[in-house]
Amino acid sequence: MALALRADGPGARAYAMEWTVYVLKSEKDKKRYIGSTNDLGRRIKEHNSGRVRSTKNRRPLSLIYKEDYSSEREARSREKFFKTHKGFNVLRRTISNGE
Repeated sequence: MALALRADGPGARAYAMEWTVYVLKSEKDKKRYIGSTNDLGRRIKEHNSGRVRSTKNRRPLSLIYKEDYSSEREARSREKFFKTHKGFNVLRRTISNGE
């Protein structure tokens, strides 16, 4: 589990960082983008403001799926899996069952 220090002065303490694997769908070309982050709100804003090269010309994007993990390692591993043929099929079935 990843830990970070919250700098709140004398009461500073370690807390668990949450990581998220997310899937965005382009409203323009209907394609999906898979990524991971420890700040989902910030990352979606970066995508939709054009600050991410791979999605800049595919805006607007909307969040269609997410999974939370307690460590960066777990999240990156799941992101990598979703980007494989088998993982993409699992993701496609999961999303279609939830939509």
